[in-house]
Amino acid sequence: MARLSLRTRVLLIAIGLLTTGLAAGSAVMIGALERDLVGRLDAQLVATSRAGMEVYRMPDPERPGEPLAGMGVVAVRDNFALPGSTTYSAHLGRDGAITGERRTGGAPPRPRLAGATATERPVDVPSRSGPQRWRLLALPSSDGLTITAISRAEVDDTVGRLRAVAAGTGAALLAALTAVGWFAVRAGLRPLRRIEETSAAIAAGDLGSRVPDSGGPRTEIGRVSRALNAMLGRNEAAFNARAESEARMRRFVADASHELRTPLAGIKGFSKLHRMGALPPGVDAMSRIEQESDRLERLVEDLLLLARLDERLTLQLAPMDLRTLAADALHDVHALDPSRPAELTGPGGGPPAAAPALADEERLRQVVTNLVGNAVRHTPPGTPVRIGVGSAGGFAVLEVADEGPGLDAAQAERVFQRFYRADDSRSRSSGGSGLGLAIVRSLVEAHGGRIELDTRPGAGARFRVLLPAPAE
Repeated sequence: MARLSLRTRVLLIAIGLLTTGLAAGSAVMIGALERDLVGRLDAQLVATSRAGMEVYRMPDPERPGEPLAGMGVVAVRDNFALPGSTTYSAHLGRDGAITGERRTGGAPPRPRLAGATATERPVDVPSRSGPQRWRLLALPSSDGLTITAISRAEVDDTVGRLRAVAAGTGAALLAALTAVGWFAVRAGLRPLRRIEETSAAIAAGDLGSRVPDSGGPRTEIGRVSRALNAMLGRNEAAFNARAESEARMRRFVADASHELRTPLAGIKGFSKLHRMGALPPGVDAMSRIEQESDRLERLVEDLLLLARLDERLTLQLAPMDLRTLAADALHDVHALDPSRPAELTGPGGGPPAAAPALADEERLRQVVTNLVGNAVRHTPPGTPVRIGVGSAGGFAVLEVADEGPGLDAAQAERVFQRFYRADDSRSRSSGGSGLGLAIVRSLVEAHGGRIELDTRPGAGARFRVLLPAPAE
């Protein structure tokens, strides 16, 4: 059975149970009918036998007090023979010899009387020859036994025909139900074949395949289908997330290698030129090497910070007001570009307001420094910059807005990615390594906040940092 398909096993089990049920039902029905027919035969046999005893004991007119000798049984058979039945009656003496017998209904084989004894109830006895059986009742008399027997041929024929009809009908019914059951089981197991096909498709690489929901919510197939689809959805999401993570890691390694190779190449080049004495006049090799080393150090520190942020950087949280950072940011704008107009306002305009937060001040200063440096570096000289601070909607808000060229939708979507720069030429004059805004977003999210960007081409850009307001 273990090597057979589920469809074949289900069909075989169903046919086996059906066969057992039909056989048991037919046996019970035929047995009940046979008992009823034999019961009627026994009733007739008992009535006939008792009537024969009474006739046999009729007094002899010539010898008062003695029964009519040798004629009683014959009289019984003539008067009480069953219509259409094969009957037999006999009288056995005390020595077991037959003293008289009578048969009706033709000349069938006689019942076997060897060793006959008195019986209280009718019993089955075989014929002297042939397969025919008899129902026999032996009643004691004054000088022996009175035997009365009725052939079971009609009962046995009726039961035999009924068994044949039941067997033929059952076989035909089983054949028809087997054919119908084959198609029914096949249709019932069709959802399992769909699950098998879906599994094969997924194994072949089609992670978007799903099992059709072909069952109701309370059926086993329906529950299995929904559970499998939920599992497949999670697996697909996990696989896509893994693939995306691997792709980001490859990009990160490639960009990091590129960014690290540039200052290293500068350091190596100026070192060789200095050793060979081939530097142009007026070029300070040590100064250039120091600049490239500083640049390399900042890049490595940024990479280490991002790695620590990925591993949940521990922050030194303390109550503070973002107005302090906003005021220092205003001074930073003036220090970076004294000719650039800058103002301190509230969020979206108006006077600045209190912005209490529970934060790591050193890390937030790094956030503000990166945002201010980004606004000064990526806008033309003289472009106004606005620093906004205050509270809104249960958040402490700090804004850095400029009126520069702005970004389009595609650039705004990728601006917080690591090593991304809006300048496709990757020129260092247009910005740094492309890690500043990635660090800003990671630090803000580490505080449980979020950063928003509102920009469009020709309308400038506004970076908005929102931190949860501290509990009372």
